[in-house]
Amino acid sequence: MQNVSQLQRWSKAIPLRSLGDVRHRGLRTPQAPSPEWTQLLEQFAELNPHPIHLPTLLSYGSPVTSSSVLISAGYTQAEIACRLARISHKFDKLPFICGVNPHISKVHMLYRNSFEDLASVPSVKNEDENIDFSVQLQRHINLHAHDIPTLSKGFAECAKYMPTEAITEFLDDLITSRIGVRLIAEQHVSLTETLASAEAKRENSSKVGVVDLECSPKRMIQMCASFVNSLSDATFGASPPLVIDGIVDAKFAYIPVHLEYIVTEILKNAVRASVEQHHAIRSTGPLPPVQATIAPSSSFLSLRIRDQGGGIHSNNLNRIFSYAFTTAGRNAEEADLDWNGDDGPAFFGEMAGKGLQTGLGTIAGLGYGLPLAKLYANYFGGQLDLRTLHGHGTDVFIKLRRLGENSAAEI
Repeated sequence: MQNVSQLQRWSKAIPLRSLGDVRHRGLRTPQAPSPEWTQLLEQFAELNPHPIHLPTLLSYGSPVTSSSVLISAGYTQAEIACRLARISHKFDKLPFICGVNPHISKVHMLYRNSFEDLASVPSVKNEDENIDFSVQLQRHINLHAHDIPTLSKGFAECAKYMPTEAITEFLDDLITSRIGVRLIAEQHVSLTETLASAEAKRENSSKVGVVDLECSPKRMIQMCASFVNSLSDATFGASPPLVIDGIVDAKFAYIPVHLEYIVTEILKNAVRASVEQHHAIRSTGPLPPVQATIAPSSSFLSLRIRDQGGGIHSNNLNRIFSYAFTTAGRNAEEADLDWNGDDGPAFFGEMAGKGLQTGLGTIAGLGYGLPLAKLYANYFGGQLDLRTLHGHGTDVFIKLRRLGENSAAEI
């Protein structure tokens, strides 16, 4: 691939640290890169990422072989270097006063340092080198786990220096790029682990890396609801029952961790609203159920999650997908767009402490949940929208593209 050859050619002029050096020193403290690395980063930022059809990515693991994993390693090395450089370049374009904010600057440096570390790994030529590369890749995945909470603090402090629309555009672009980087990296790490395990010998496994070709929305909804309801029970002493209907035995090809994040965020809002609305009206009696309806089609899997949590006031509808907007712990009519954030009631503190790790860190209570869920749904050409009846409840509609062999989705 063009990016592979350019990476090898450009990096010859730079004293590369060995992978062993990287392994033994562990993850680095963010620091400004050298002029040589800055020049290489700028060269890579000028390259266009190569969108790849998901079926091609799946082909690296169908079946998993030494040869297919090495091909995956070559693509992963070149593509992640290019995408990390472009993400870093996005930070360079921020207004100066925002770029030097310590929280934003920290994340910026993390991306530059990740580019430098991963671009210094020699081209992977055998299984042992691939294992070392995958270990390094996983370390950087972990290093970036809390980027979004850190950025939320930075933009909360810089809101008066940058229009809300510009912040939204920057975050949408950055997070969408971030989803792609993590997906490519996690897919390769998963394929490497599969090759090294007994699972590689299983002929009928539905898993191809991080993709489950027979993902069960019913099972995912039940798992997410159990998690959210346990936190609600511990915090409020109550949680609404869950009803799942529609085509409950449906299965589709998707990335479970993406579906997990989307459903958890929607259920979190539905459960909180149901409990708060119930307590506001009466303190006893059963809570109305949260209803999840599953509706598959030939190309999409659709979900509707319905609650009777009082709905959303019309004053807030145009801001519900805005970053850092939350009605948690507020009267819906009084809630206002607040870049200073709101930790909300203790429920959100619990979510932040025990939240699911889905590549975004734990972000509950920061108001980033719904816009991020929408980005995840949109990533492969899906949709997320809602309809609400103020005083009664809200319906959230999730439409996800099936990611099978004939899918046209690109990343």
